[in-house]
Amino acid sequence: MAEEEKPNEAPILTEYTEDHIRHLSDMEHIRTRPGMYIGKLGDGSHAEDGIYVLLKEVIDNSIDEFKMNAGRRIEITVEDNLRVSVRDYGRGIPLGKLIEAVSMLNTGGKYDSKAFKKSVGLNGVGVKAVNALSSHFEVRSHRDGEMRRATFERGILTGESTEPTADENGTFIYFEPDSALFKNYTFRTEFIETMLRNYTYLNTGLTIMFNGRRIHSRNGLVDLLNDNMTNDGLYPIIHLKGEDIEIAFTHTGQYGEEYYSFVNGQHTTQGGTHQSAFKKHIAETIKDFSGKNFDYGDIRNGLVAAIAINIEEPLFESQTKIKLGSLTTIPDGGISIDKFVGDFVKEQVDNYLHKNTDIADIIIQKITENEKERKAIAGVTKLARERAKKANLHNRKLRDCRIHLNDAKGDLKEDSSIFITEGDSASGSITKSRDVTTQAVFSLRGKPLNCFGLTKKVVYENEEFNLLQAALNIEDGLDGLRYNKVIVATDADVDGMHIRLLMITFFLQFFPELIKKGHVYILQTPLFRVRNRKNKIGKQKLKELEEEAKAAKSDFITRYCYSDEERVAAIEALGPDPEITRFKGLGEISPDEFKHFIGPDIRLEQVSLHKSDQVKELLEYYMGKNTMERQNFIINNLVIEEDRAEEDETAETAI
Repeated sequence: MAEEEKPNEAPILTEYTEDHIRHLSDMEHIRTRPGMYIGKLGDGSHAEDGIYVLLKEVIDNSIDEFKMNAGRRIEITVEDNLRVSVRDYGRGIPLGKLIEAVSMLNTGGKYDSKAFKKSVGLNGVGVKAVNALSSHFEVRSHRDGEMRRATFERGILTGESTEPTADENGTFIYFEPDSALFKNYTFRTEFIETMLRNYTYLNTGLTIMFNGRRIHSRNGLVDLLNDNMTNDGLYPIIHLKGEDIEIAFTHTGQYGEEYYSFVNGQHTTQGGTHQSAFKKHIAETIKDFSGKNFDYGDIRNGLVAAIAINIEEPLFESQTKIKLGSLTTIPDGGISIDKFVGDFVKEQVDNYLHKNTDIADIIIQKITENEKERKAIAGVTKLARERAKKANLHNRKLRDCRIHLNDAKGDLKEDSSIFITEGDSASGSITKSRDVTTQAVFSLRGKPLNCFGLTKKVVYENEEFNLLQAALNIEDGLDGLRYNKVIVATDADVDGMHIRLLMITFFLQFFPELIKKGHVYILQTPLFRVRNRKNKIGKQKLKELEEEAKAAKSDFITRYCYSDEERVAAIEALGPDPEITRFKGLGEISPDEFKHFIGPDIRLEQVSLHKSDQVKELLEYYMGKNTMERQNFIINNLVIEEDRAEEDETAETAI
């Protein structure tokens, strides 16, 4: 049944006078509307959070110096996961314009194509946003024996000086994100390392020192694919370079397609016109070479590829620059990105295949196998698609949201998410407490099928998998993905953990790119609720908990605990004799409480996948046939629920 929606209430008219008109300075505007400049804020627990955008904006300037053959080394230091410094050895910001360059919007050298060509940061915003959104910001420019320094707090200049220096030319920037905006933030090393490695793949010869560790790439996009592929290539990676374009690709034994695309060093995680052009033209070129009427999907199934282009004045779809816009053209002659990429792929890939017939034979054999498998399940696929199409008209398993990742426009596209839940009780709590604008719910009937070792035929034969594939819109790849976050939301018990593993196995088996691109998450829900009445806490402790007491809308002060450590801390803070509730399942949590766990403070654990992860071996061990080795592991590590409960009671008594 569709959810009831409240009718729109008429707005209350208020007086509108000259006093309501305000002018904001550049720095004030950035701080008032940070989302316009860096997307979401976040706390650093996700790779797309704002603190990484700040870091990227600073590094982009140093990369642009490298591209202009000014400085081959960048030094980055992160202190206590809170503060960052970046030192490059480029030309340095002109001393007379140092303050304007970091504090005035629409000011910068990148408006002059003579000084900067094919740069990412063309909007004159980047480092100004870093300045405005930092509690402390310092910039130093070293040029020809002179050093000018300026310090800021939240975008306001606090000091400046000029003095002689013996240091090499270049720019130093230090910033500490404002904790009043980025609540409880911390920088995570793994996200930064991925970002920095991408920079080195795209800038052969660049050395980045990160907290004293050297990051360097000799082979560009070949290194990128080798470092990210979790399946071996069926043939050596084909690596082709041209003026302002570089591609690399191979086929693997995995299902689906996997792409890494870049514009002027910017990782366009949501693709865009350059990635779409590559997909189209690589399929056309291989088909034409083969002389056979292959289906494009068969040609690309198992393809892992990367494309990087450098162009002047790229147009991105948002300030975060993760998708290249469709209106971007090559200034010289005004040709489209599609033609630019297509001309290169058609000529270079065709030449390569004619010169390397042994590799061409492997590619055609792989495509033929893909075609054979597709035709073998064609009947099942057709019926499943028809069933899914009918179900989508009123999909009883899906409670959809209003805004989706693949919508043409919308500021909230990247907030779109879908919760995959187990059972009606859990999905009921989430459905009633979710934000219907951006949060959808897909309800599993129970434990899904263990699909390890099965072919893609099972995706179409199994109604649940087929409906999930249709809800996500990923049958033909991630281009049409409807939700930015695919969140597995299960109970924190043995059955719930098993369902998590089964769902992750499903994605790894058939849609590995969904995990590799960082779209799959596990919802963290509290294990305990600890609360106590305000009149029992005592005046002294109540004073210490003043903010929590004001926020509480009842006679209780409540804390939700995600671990035993948090529970112990809550008992100590809210004692004496607090009320402790242990949540054994999501269905036990009321919708009124659940809204706290899937709102702005939602805790998500991203499912990540790296080359070092022995995926095939892990899945074989945990999801394969029940070997004696695995049985012994389970028996030796089994914790009986009653024993755990006794341990909890003992711990509480001790406290």
